[in-house]
Amino acid sequence: MIHTDVVIVGAGPCGLFQVFELGLLGLKAEVVDSIRQPGGQCAELYPDKPIYDIPAIPVCTGEELTAALLKQIEPFDAGMHLGQEVQVLRREDDETFFVETSKGTQFKTRAVVIAAGVGSFQPRPIRVPNAEDFEGKSLHYRVREPEQFRGKKLAILGGGDSALDWVLELADKAERITLVHRRDEYRGMPDSVAKMKQLVADGVMDEITSAKATAINGENGQATSVVIQPKEGDAVEVEVDHVLVFFGLAPKLGPIADWGLDINRKTINVDTEKFETSEPGIYAVGDINYYPGKKKLILCGFHEAALAAFAIKQRIEPDRKVHVQYTTTSPIMHERLGIED
Repeated sequence: MIHTDVVIVGAGPCGLFQVFELGLLGLKAEVVDSIRQPGGQCAELYPDKPIYDIPAIPVCTGEELTAALLKQIEPFDAGMHLGQEVQVLRREDDETFFVETSKGTQFKTRAVVIAAGVGSFQPRPIRVPNAEDFEGKSLHYRVREPEQFRGKKLAILGGGDSALDWVLELADKAERITLVHRRDEYRGMPDSVAKMKQLVADGVMDEITSAKATAINGENGQATSVVIQPKEGDAVEVEVDHVLVFFGLAPKLGPIADWGLDINRKTINVDTEKFETSEPGIYAVGDINYYPGKKKLILCGFHEAALAAFAIKQRIEPDRKVHVQYTTTSPIMHERLGIED
């Protein structure tokens, strides 16, 4: 059992900045996220795409923003529990909360902040018969061990950055790659598209556009071929050892929907003083929350995280007034940040 002041559900920009704001107030946080790396949508959906509306930063990528936030929270030694989903959230008799994840990690915490973006992300599955028979063996939605594909025949399905990135990454490892995309135009970075096209021109790999996979053949979980159906013409069968599917990620509210909160469609209603939900002690910041005038912007989530932190501090220490102290001049802030005066 991990004892902490706050459990933060979500390791996106708002969840990471929540760690910082809590840390300034002397509160310890543990962070849980279903994705295997911090950064939320920024890291998973657009790590290389530019962001222009972070205050005082003219431009940064999602990956750069995540790296900066992780650097900023280093002094506060937050626990990171990634690749696991909060499945149990229960209020105890002493008004603390019991939290348990899909991996069995358990917490006793005095407050919970939901910073889950638009929910947990799940890969969009391929819709072919018996796909589940191959999943985790020769059908993959994420690449965890690139070396397992060395010397193998691969079909990579998709037309976004993830599909193209893995084509380029695995081109010199795989025996042969066939990229299949249902459109003629790609959604990925132009530079990645150009590099992929050059590999095709050089005869290193194959590309099939305006087509989709309609069947995976094989037995005992091992794929042997994929049937590709173009929009026009006859289907073709491509010999494969593995199928990698990158159709993007679908947001799902998941277990959050069962926590007894006041849900507004797929968001959580909060007040604008504390950003507290309908359940005292449970807060929501970032894209997951809703209130009149809500704007789904990272900078708005940062503001929400600051006010939520003050509210949590007051909840934990109800008999003490929570004063605003400035990082520029406060010795207490400097001590917590590890700054020598």
